[in-house]
Amino acid sequence: MTYEKEPIDPLIAEWVRLETRRQFLRQGANALGMAALAALGGEAFAKPQISPTRGGQGAKYKTVPGALPKLHFAPKAKHVIYLHMVGGPPQMDLFDYKPEMVKMYDKDLPESIRKGQRLTTMTSGQARFPIAPSKFAFKQHGKSGMWLSELLPNLATKVDDICFIRSMHTEAINHEPAITYMQTGNQVTGRPCLGAWTSYGLGSMNSDLPTFVVLVAQPSNTDQVQAISARLWQSGYLPGEHAACSFRAAGDPILYINNPPGVDPTVRRQTLNGLKALNQLTYQTVGDEETHTRIAQYELAFRMQASVPELTDMKNEPESTYQLYGDAAKKPGSFAYTALMARRMVERGVRFVQVYLNNWDTHANVAGRLPSQCKDIDQACAGLIQDLKNRGLFDETLIIWGGEFGRTIYSQGGLSKENYGRDHHPRCFTMWMAGGGSKGGTVYGETDDFSYNIVKDPCDVHDFHATVLRLLGIDHERFTYKYQGLDQRLTGVEPAKVIKELIA
Repeated sequence: MTYEKEPIDPLIAEWVRLETRRQFLRQGANALGMAALAALGGEAFAKPQISPTRGGQGAKYKTVPGALPKLHFAPKAKHVIYLHMVGGPPQMDLFDYKPEMVKMYDKDLPESIRKGQRLTTMTSGQARFPIAPSKFAFKQHGKSGMWLSELLPNLATKVDDICFIRSMHTEAINHEPAITYMQTGNQVTGRPCLGAWTSYGLGSMNSDLPTFVVLVAQPSNTDQVQAISARLWQSGYLPGEHAACSFRAAGDPILYINNPPGVDPTVRRQTLNGLKALNQLTYQTVGDEETHTRIAQYELAFRMQASVPELTDMKNEPESTYQLYGDAAKKPGSFAYTALMARRMVERGVRFVQVYLNNWDTHANVAGRLPSQCKDIDQACAGLIQDLKNRGLFDETLIIWGGEFGRTIYSQGGLSKENYGRDHHPRCFTMWMAGGGSKGGTVYGETDDFSYNIVKDPCDVHDFHATVLRLLGIDHERFTYKYQGLDQRLTGVEPAKVIKELIA
């Protein structure tokens, strides 16, 4: 018996034709680009160095290659732990010591310093801009002689492992565009973030866990938190598989990680096999790359049902671990717990761990709020550095700490020695790096006596990104992705430079 074929809707047929052609051209462009790259003469490319992963069971894991078949340089870092302090920490209260400001207490910020620079609407209408020196004492520490606030006594013991950048600056003055710019290299949303670019270029060191993970820590106080949008860790125009997997602070680390009641692993495996077959048929018909992403994500989710419980089970951590990070590391969701979890992740081959800690938006009551914020991070950050050292992971793990901008030396609103606030300040702020080939004991850049303008060695966001990629073995100018007819890159089209003084 024969049957007449059902006619295909002309609109669907046209869509399939155009979509398949689009995929062919995109894949062809990538193939031509790789052929041209391979044909470059005299280039010395270093192969990605992937060491055996040290997990809880000492197991080695299956790796998944990234888009770069060979790295442009021998990599110094294989993992990144990026600790983003949402809101903008006040640099002059923590890292950028300004003793001359004591003499300027309650005097107006000179116009010769401000130079007509843009202010936020929160202070632009103030009649005065009274100088508010830090009320916290500073001391020099380590062989480098780095000045550090009394609020960071534990981190002070690690200054010779840390590279401080005092001359960071940004174009953004409000939180959402500033965080987006710091994470993606562009104030406009929809671009891939640093973690997604790293996942895309380098691939996975453990196919049983996500390559890129996001953890949102809970601050000890929540006076003035900022919204943290999931679009900060999306993959933008890169394939969807390079978006971060977000772990929750409490309850199941990932929603629906466990099978529903009555569904055993065998049934789940059969279900996924059927879905995979259907998705493969869709891909053969349409050629959409995101169909492959869907297949990969289903398979990763299945493998994570075994790997994630072991990752998040802290019962085998010795008491010596909590002596490093502090007792707060026993509390799920705390920054210390999150820092410990980040170590466990890189130990098991997670490539990039992005951590967010909120409530650094100190528009008021700096003296009252800042001590608790510093208590959240001080011992945990020092403990993370030492823990990675103890496990032989420090040299291959780059730790990044910083916010989206700095704060003003003048007070927002009223001023007293016990209560002052600080507005957003994009002109200069401090970030630091440790491990992963960064040059410990280095202080890069210098600001004026007011911590308002940079007077030596500026470092903008694109310079910073270029330097991070260099530590990962990547040339930021040659690391591109074709989108909308352009070779897109993390560092954009404006000139950016690698800060060699930050590299060991």
